[in-house]
Amino acid sequence: MSVFTTVTLEQLRVWLQRYPLGELLDLKGIASGITNTNYFVTTSTGRYVLTLFEKNTPDELPYFLDLMAHLAEHGIPAPHPVATTGDGYLGELNGKPAALVSCLRGSSLETPEPVHCDEMGRVLAEMHLAGSSFPQTMDNPRGPHWWATTATTVLPFLDTAERAMLEAELTFQAGFRHAELPRGVIHADMFRDNVLFDGEHLTGLIDFYYACNDVLAYDLAITVNDWCVNADGRLDQPRLKAMLSAYHHVRALNAAEQQAWPALSRAAALRFWLSRLYDKHHPQPGELTHAKDPDHFRRILTLRASEQQDLQALLA
Repeated sequence: MSVFTTVTLEQLRVWLQRYPLGELLDLKGIASGITNTNYFVTTSTGRYVLTLFEKNTPDELPYFLDLMAHLAEHGIPAPHPVATTGDGYLGELNGKPAALVSCLRGSSLETPEPVHCDEMGRVLAEMHLAGSSFPQTMDNPRGPHWWATTATTVLPFLDTAERAMLEAELTFQAGFRHAELPRGVIHADMFRDNVLFDGEHLTGLIDFYYACNDVLAYDLAITVNDWCVNADGRLDQPRLKAMLSAYHHVRALNAAEQQAWPALSRAAALRFWLSRLYDKHHPQPGELTHAKDPDHFRRILTLRASEQQDLQALLA
């Protein structure tokens, strides 16, 4: 989340006339993240998050907004979109599609402990189960086709070793077809800064704007690669065991998922190495932006390719 499109108090005051939210009291830009423009909005009825979508089209957005409403209404701590007086979730502000969602309590964690990873694994599995009754579908826009297209735009910026590594990983991933694996709604970006905690209790899952339909265990692999690693990218075994076993207790990973886990872990690292490379070499101008280091996921990808995990022991 960042601020790419500036919104003034007066502009927002006029825009909010479509919402039954009372008087506008405060507007504050949110600097973290790298894709959409986000603000905290405080009115006389409460606090909300305003998102202006910088890349998504209006046709894509009902999936995300309806999904958040569905999950919130099925007991998942997701933000609930706020409907206008005309009952729609989506509007337009400063020429960009825009929406308001409820602001959840809690804060993100810099250094999660095993107890937090246990909570994360449990809630992620519950979200996957709740998503099974969501009727809409969307293919993953950052899947293998995107990997290949994005790779062509970043390869000229890489040194010889990095180019060879990226090309080899794309070839490796092209050899896997995961049609037999359980699929459904995934968050696809469940990093620590997209999860809120109050003490040891998980209170919110946020930023659903990469959500899509894909392999469920791939979503778990994305989460593990952020929550269960040390600064050098190596897996922290107590946190890893806590997350995997908690997830497995709610939604058991089948034999095919367990066998595919190494490739999925590498795919999860590849996806974020590529996106960070793209953001580094093709930056989007913004008032408040927060670029992230692509080398972190290059190291994670290298490590995942060399590790052997005893999933049976971790899932016990």
